[in-house]
Amino acid sequence: MADSRGALVLLRHLPPAKRFLGDKAYDADWPREELQDRGIRPCIPPRKKRRKPARYNKRLYRKRHRIENAFGRLKDWRGIATRYERCGDIFLNAIILAAIIIFWI
Repeated sequence: MADSRGALVLLRHLPPAKRFLGDKAYDADWPREELQDRGIRPCIPPRKKRRKPARYNKRLYRKRHRIENAFGRLKDWRGIATRYERCGDIFLNAIILAAIIIFWI
Protein backbone atom coordinates (compact mmCIF):
# COMPACT_ATOMS: atom_id res chain seq x y z
CA MET A 1 0.00 0.00 0.00
CA ALA A 2 1.30 3.47 -0.80
CA ASP A 3 2.18 5.74 2.11
CA SER A 4 -0.47 8.27 1.17
CA ARG A 5 -3.29 5.71 1.31
CA GLY A 6 -1.94 4.24 4.55
CA ALA A 7 -1.72 7.67 6.16
CA LEU A 8 -5.35 8.45 5.37
CA VAL A 9 -6.43 5.17 6.94
CA LEU A 10 -4.47 6.07 10.08
CA LEU A 11 -5.91 9.58 10.25
CA ARG A 12 -9.28 8.17 11.25
CA HIS A 13 -7.75 6.83 14.47
CA LEU A 14 -5.63 9.81 15.46
CA PRO A 15 -6.74 12.72 17.63
CA PRO A 16 -7.78 15.88 15.77
CA ALA A 17 -4.92 17.80 14.15
CA LYS A 18 -4.56 21.25 12.68
CA ARG A 19 -2.01 20.49 9.97
CA PHE A 20 -0.63 17.59 7.96
CA LEU A 21 3.04 17.72 6.95
CA GLY A 22 3.85 15.46 4.04
CA ASP A 23 6.43 15.17 1.32
CA LYS A 24 5.84 15.18 -2.43
CA ALA A 25 4.64 11.57 -2.36
CA TYR A 26 1.39 12.85 -0.82
CA ASP A 27 0.83 15.40 -3.59
CA ALA A 28 -2.50 14.48 -5.15
CA ASP A 29 -5.90 16.10 -5.14
CA TRP A 30 -7.76 13.34 -3.29
CA PRO A 31 -5.58 13.38 -0.13
CA ARG A 32 -5.78 17.16 0.01
CA GLU A 33 -9.57 17.09 -0.31
CA GLU A 34 -9.89 14.36 2.31
CA LEU A 35 -7.73 16.32 4.75
CA GLN A 36 -9.62 19.53 4.15
CA ASP A 37 -12.94 17.73 4.70
CA ARG A 38 -11.64 16.73 8.14
CA GLY A 39 -10.59 20.31 8.92
CA ILE A 40 -6.86 19.63 8.54
CA ARG A 41 -4.71 22.03 6.54
CA PRO A 42 -2.29 20.11 4.30
CA CYS A 43 1.30 21.32 4.00
CA ILE A 44 2.47 19.30 1.01
CA PRO A 45 4.82 20.71 -1.65
CA PRO A 46 3.72 20.17 -5.25
CA ARG A 47 5.54 17.89 -7.65
CA LYS A 48 7.49 19.53 -10.46
CA LYS A 49 5.20 18.25 -13.22
CA ARG A 50 1.94 19.31 -11.59
CA ARG A 51 -0.12 21.51 -13.92
CA LYS A 52 -1.59 23.66 -11.18
CA PRO A 53 0.96 23.83 -8.35
CA ALA A 54 -0.73 23.74 -4.97
CA ARG A 55 0.15 26.30 -2.35
CA TYR A 56 1.87 25.29 0.87
CA ASN A 57 3.58 26.94 3.83
CA LYS A 58 7.31 26.80 3.03
CA ARG A 59 8.33 27.95 6.49
CA LEU A 60 6.33 25.17 8.17
CA TYR A 61 7.55 22.56 5.66
CA ARG A 62 11.18 23.30 6.58
CA LYS A 63 10.46 22.09 10.11
CA ARG A 64 9.55 18.63 8.78
CA HIS A 65 13.16 17.53 9.22
CA ARG A 66 12.46 17.08 12.93
CA ILE A 67 10.01 14.30 12.14
CA GLU A 68 12.43 12.65 9.71
CA ASN A 69 15.24 12.84 12.30
CA ALA A 70 13.04 11.18 14.92
CA PHE A 71 12.31 8.25 12.59
CA GLY A 72 15.98 8.01 11.69
CA ARG A 73 16.98 7.78 15.34
CA LEU A 74 14.37 5.12 15.97
CA LYS A 75 15.72 3.08 13.07
CA ASP A 76 19.14 3.04 14.75
CA TRP A 77 17.60 0.39 16.98
CA ARG A 78 18.05 -2.87 15.10
CA GLY A 79 14.94 -4.55 16.48
CA ILE A 80 12.76 -1.65 15.34
CA ALA A 81 14.38 -1.21 11.94
CA THR A 82 13.98 -4.89 11.05
CA ARG A 83 10.74 -5.36 13.00
CA TYR A 84 11.68 -8.47 14.93
CA GLU A 85 8.43 -8.43 16.86
CA ARG A 86 5.47 -9.50 14.76
CA CYS A 87 2.87 -8.70 17.39
CA GLY A 88 1.72 -5.10 16.96
CA ASP A 89 1.38 -4.40 20.69
CA ILE A 90 4.88 -5.58 21.53
CA PHE A 91 6.33 -3.68 18.55
CA LEU A 92 4.59 -0.48 19.68
CA ASN A 93 5.97 -1.00 23.19
CA ALA A 94 9.47 -1.38 21.72
CA ILE A 95 9.06 1.91 19.84
CA ILE A 96 7.84 3.66 22.98
CA LEU A 97 10.74 2.31 25.03
CA ALA A 98 13.26 3.33 22.36
CA ALA A 99 11.74 6.83 22.12
CA ILE A 100 11.93 7.29 25.89
CA ILE A 101 15.57 6.26 25.97
CA ILE A 102 16.50 8.36 22.92
CA PHE A 103 14.94 11.56 24.22
CA TRP A 104 16.02 10.96 27.82
CA ILE A 105 19.69 10.76 26.88
